[in-house]
Amino acid sequence: MTDLEIANSVKLKNIKKIVKKLHYKGDAIFYGNYKAKLPIKYGKKKGKLILVTAINPTKMGIGKTTVAIGLADALNKLKKRCTLALREPSLGPVFGVKGGATGGGYSQIAPMEDINLHFNGDFHAITSANNLLCSLIDNHIYQGNELNIDPNRILFHRCIDLNDRALREVTVAQGKKNGVERKDSFTITAASEIMAIMCLATDFENLKERLGNIAVAYSKDNKLIYARDLKAVDSMAILLKDALIPNLVQTLGETPALVHLGPFANIAHGCNSIVATKMALSYSNYVVTEAGFGADLGAEKFFDVKCRVGNLHPNAVVIIATIGALKLHAGVKYEDLKIENIQAVKSGMANLYSHINTIYNEFKLPFVVTLNKYETDSPDEIMTVVRELEKMDIKCVINDAWGKGGEGCLELAKAVLFASELDSSHFDYIYDLDEKIESKIKKIATKVYGASGVIYTDKAKEQIKEIKKQKYDNLPIVIAKTQYSLSDDPKLLNKPKGFKITISDLELKSGAGFIVAIAGNMLLMPGLGKTPNAVNMTIDKNYKISGLF
Repeated sequence: MTDLEIANSVKLKNIKKIVKKLHYKGDAIFYGNYKAKLPIKYGKKKGKLILVTAINPTKMGIGKTTVAIGLADALNKLKKRCTLALREPSLGPVFGVKGGATGGGYSQIAPMEDINLHFNGDFHAITSANNLLCSLIDNHIYQGNELNIDPNRILFHRCIDLNDRALREVTVAQGKKNGVERKDSFTITAASEIMAIMCLATDFENLKERLGNIAVAYSKDNKLIYARDLKAVDSMAILLKDALIPNLVQTLGETPALVHLGPFANIAHGCNSIVATKMALSYSNYVVTEAGFGADLGAEKFFDVKCRVGNLHPNAVVIIATIGALKLHAGVKYEDLKIENIQAVKSGMANLYSHINTIYNEFKLPFVVTLNKYETDSPDEIMTVVRELEKMDIKCVINDAWGKGGEGCLELAKAVLFASELDSSHFDYIYDLDEKIESKIKKIATKVYGASGVIYTDKAKEQIKEIKKQKYDNLPIVIAKTQYSLSDDPKLLNKPKGFKITISDLELKSGAGFIVAIAGNMLLMPGLGKTPNAVNMTIDKNYKISGLF
C-alpha cells in the first residue's frame, strides 16, 4: 500500500476529541473535522523535550519525520502523554523531488493531503507579508524616496513557496512609470526572513518587534533602513496574525500533533515554531520534535539558535541512520543498494560516528541511536551496525515506524525514556554570542563539521566588516550549507578529512536575529528536476489525488 492508501484506510478522530486529549483549555478554531488552530495559551505542565535528528541524508532518505511520529505514538502507547511538534511542509519539495513531509506508512500525520497542500494558509500569509514589504520598498522609492534608499543596496527580497530557478535573478520595475528599474531575486518562502521570524517569535508583540527590526536596505549615505522606517509593521502583522497561531492535527495513532511553520535547515534554521514547541511542552509529559536534515545542520541550529532564543532545554536526542544511507556514504552505487555489503555498512558508519560525537561530546546530551528498518536490509547488515556500536558501548535500537507505526517503535520509546532520565544539565552551545563572527563560524566548522579551517571570500570579509560596523556581530550564526555532506561540497560523502569550509557571503537577518553565512554554492531558491513530482500527479472529478505522495 502507498502512504496515501494507508492514510485513507485509517478513520481519523474528530479534531475536537484531539483538542480534548491534549487538555487544551482555550477556544480552538476549527477548520473542518480534522484540523484546528490553537490560539497561544499555555498549560501548567513542564514536559521533557526529545529531539529527533539523523546522519547526513542521501537520495535514499532517512525517514526522520516517520520515526518522530512513530516514536510519539509509541510513547502514548506506553501511557506517557506525548505530543508531537513538527514543521509544516513547503510546496517547493512537495512538487519538486522530496515529496510530502507528513511521515509515511503507519507513522503519518493526517489529513496528509491537506497538510501537504496549503494546510491552513500559513505559508501563503508569510509569502504575502514578505512581498507586501517588498512592494512598500519599491513604492517608497517611486514616490520620492524620502528615506534616501539606495536601489542598488536593497537587502530584502521577494519570495514564493515553489521551486523556480527562473526567479533566482530578475529585473523589476521595467518600463516607463513603473519605478526605478533594478535587479532583484526571489527566495523560497521557507528560507525567507519572515519565516524565520515567525518561528522565533515568542508572542505577537515580539513578532511585531522583530518585523520592525528587519533591515531592508542601505541609504545612499550608508545607513541601515528598517521595515519600521517604512511603517510596514502593522500591515504585515495583520497578514500574519492567524499564521502565528499553531495548527493542531493528529497522527494515525491519534497522537496530538502541533504542526507549525518550517524554515529549511540547509538555507535557514530548520525548526518549527517556538510557540508550538512551548505549548506542546506545557500540555504534555513528553514532546517529540525534529530538526531539518542531519545533526550538522538541523540539530546544531536547533540548539544554538532555537534553544538559545526560546530558553529550551532538550532532555535527549534520537539519531537516525539507515542501511541504505550508510552504504551510499561508503560509495555504493544507488542501483547496487539491494546487494548485501557488510564492508560498506562498516565504512559508512563513519558518518554516524561524527554525528554521535557532535551530540554527545559537543552538546553534551544523552542520545539514542536507532536504525530505521527497510525491507531491503539484510539481517547481517543490521547486526553489523548493532555490533559495531556495541564495541563503543552504544546500544542501537531497530525501529519499524513505517511498517508498524507506534508498535514498531516501542523499544525505541523505552530507550528514549531511559535516556531522558539521564543527566542533561551539561547541555552547552557550540559558541558564545559575544565571540567574534569568525570565531563562531570556525567553531561550527571544526567542532560540528570536522573541517580543518575556514576560508572567506573577499565579499564575505567585507560583509563581516559591515556587520561589525552596524554592531550586529553578537548574533547567532546560521550556516547555509549542503545537507548531503559534512563539508560544503555535496560530493564529499561519509566523513571527509582535511577539508575547509568556504564562506562566500554573509547576510544580516536583524529581524530574525541571526547572521546567515553562506558556505559554498548554496542557492536560496531551489529549482525543479527534469521530472518533478508536479508532472506525476493526477486528480479526478471526485478530487481524488494520486501520484504526488
